[in-house]
Amino acid sequence: MGRERVGRLIMRMSLPMMLSMLVQALYNVVDSIFVARYSEAALTAVSLAYPLQNLIIAFAVGTSVGVNSILARRLGEKNTEDANKAASTGMFLAFATYIGFALAGLFLARPFLAMFTQDAQLLELSTQYAMICMCFSLGCFVDITGERILQATGDSFHPMIIQGAGAITNIILDPVFIFVFDMGVAGAAIATVIGQWVSMFLAIFYVRRNRYVTIRMRKIRPDRKIIKDIYVVGAPTIVMNSVSTVLVSALNGILIRFSTMAVSVFGVYFKLQSFVFMPVFGLNNGLIPILAYNYGARNHKRMTNSMRIGIVIAVVIMAVGTLIFQFAPDLLLSFFNASSEMYEMGRPALRILSICFVPAAFSIVLSASFQATGLGLFSMIVSIIRQLVVLCPCAYILGALIGISGVWLSFTIAEVFGLATAVICFVYVYRKKIRPLDNPL
Repeated sequence: MGRERVGRLIMRMSLPMMLSMLVQALYNVVDSIFVARYSEAALTAVSLAYPLQNLIIAFAVGTSVGVNSILARRLGEKNTEDANKAASTGMFLAFATYIGFALAGLFLARPFLAMFTQDAQLLELSTQYAMICMCFSLGCFVDITGERILQATGDSFHPMIIQGAGAITNIILDPVFIFVFDMGVAGAAIATVIGQWVSMFLAIFYVRRNRYVTIRMRKIRPDRKIIKDIYVVGAPTIVMNSVSTVLVSALNGILIRFSTMAVSVFGVYFKLQSFVFMPVFGLNNGLIPILAYNYGARNHKRMTNSMRIGIVIAVVIMAVGTLIFQFAPDLLLSFFNASSEMYEMGRPALRILSICFVPAAFSIVLSASFQATGLGLFSMIVSIIRQLVVLCPCAYILGALIGISGVWLSFTIAEVFGLATAVICFVYVYRKKIRPLDNPL
């Protein structure tokens, strides 16, 4: 990561991750596609449960981002002992966090979902989905942690295999459990969990074979200093992604006042936009270890070149996504067995919402520099401003003033504010952290 040509290195590190994240997007969408064909109520139920499912991913990704960052920095410093401790501590945290979510699934899922619907059928279906995903989420936590450990060592190929295997398993089992066994929403959740566990076992297998880090599962001991270092970077990411959970929940509460169809359309959008955002997040995940390694190695030039190339790639991806949403909304909605009412509401929704894609590209790539230099707090600040300070109030106010189109428009307004905040934070990081490094331009 310190010598290979930057453009080639980014593609080698990021392309497998981008493909992996595309597979992950497919993973997320498959449940909705199949349950939509089962019943419209099932689709709405999965949409209502999505914030809790997203919260699992928020903690898993946030913790593993911290592990990834500290592990890449220690490898850049040639500190093998602390690198091994970081990887081992990351696995310990994956198990510990799972226990908390399993308990939350048992006791808190239903009360949480009851805040958003009084419909007995929707409450029962969404609770089934959420409880299964939360109580059996160990596969998700260990899988994501293992993938980030591999990425930090420069291995971006095996994480793609890991996610691909889980996604294929989910795709195969979804119709079996939903339709053949007639389990509906519960069947979709079971298929998802089995896919995550397949990924988990593969992640453990490849981590144990990795030559840069050594983890002995029976001898894992938590290290308080390393836990602190992990969460200095990871906690802001957890908060940032958890904010998304709050956001989706709040928006579901706003939209359900218009109709349950509005919740379904938003749920469909949220799954579809992952096909655009996930590759950029994959690019971001590939950039973080490159930036972190070269920050540890004090290589200013490689850091700035990596950022430039990353921004160009992200903008191109988001621009293509915008064009698809603008010109083919009917095709996108047709995957979800859309009714005439969904087409009528969904067409303008997808077109308005996709305007926010390109500004988001800049914010996502800039956040990689915050996490790589140990200032993940800035990523959290950008996310909170974009999603809570701006988006939620705008959605509520504009929804009341001009109707549901105002809710969709609020996304673009929020992304513009988020981008402005990200630029301000990056200027600070560049001046204080990146420019003073050795080997300046």
